[in-house]
Amino acid sequence: MTEKFRRVFGAVKPAIAMVHLGALPGAPLHDRDAGIAGIVAAARHDLLALQAAGFDAVMFGNENDRPYEFRVDTASTATMAYVIGQLRAEITVPFGVNVLWDPLSSIALAAATGAAFVREIFTGSYASDMGPWTPDAGAAMRYRDRLGRQDLALLYNVSAEFAYSLDQRSLPDRARSAVFSSIPDAILVSGAITGEAAALSELEAVKRVLPTTPVLANTGVKHATVADVLAIADGCIVGSSLKVDGNTWNAVDADRAAEFMRLVRATRKG
Repeated sequence: MTEKFRRVFGAVKPAIAMVHLGALPGAPLHDRDAGIAGIVAAARHDLLALQAAGFDAVMFGNENDRPYEFRVDTASTATMAYVIGQLRAEITVPFGVNVLWDPLSSIALAAATGAAFVREIFTGSYASDMGPWTPDAGAAMRYRDRLGRQDLALLYNVSAEFAYSLDQRSLPDRARSAVFSSIPDAILVSGAITGEAAALSELEAVKRVLPTTPVLANTGVKHATVADVLAIADGCIVGSSLKVDGNTWNAVDADRAAEFMRLVRATRKG
């Protein structure tokens, strides 16, 4: 386990909950009538419900800024910073950020808000719904250091959603190579799209080749599967399963969130 990962999340297998922000200004699905005040209010509701449920950390993301971009509008990052700033005094757990799908904007947002970690696609080459996808981990890490955030933990998603890897190496080989070449603080394994799980066999295969690097399930973890996931992985990131009716775009259901963490705690004890 890396020193940064342990410092942020402690010794437990963390359950990290998503605070999905409403579509931001400039995005096609932005609700102009509700405005930024509506985004803040919805985020506050979800944040407080997730903290009350006992999640180890939360992560703010612009999940509804569909269709996604590789270089997001400056207004998107600025709005996310404003929303987090409005909630900052109410955040009682470590928090991270993810500006889809822009590593530099994610790092800039983390630097501006004091986030402890960032999730992104930092490595690889993909054919995606958004076009050719070739992130630059070297540029992202150097930008982090220029902003004075060498302490910022970087969580590398090595199986990009909405995309097909053009790298024909196996997922475990790509994960192992990313750890060697890019020095991530954790590796994330995802399903095909938001809310869909990676196969447990893929999670297990990646963990087998990375016994000392934290490996987390990044998508699709459900109440019925969290015990099996945490038997393999070093933690999980969860969003859709905590929402009303399990729908990604709904508000957090406080009861579903509390039940999820009850199962997490039972798994840890076991």
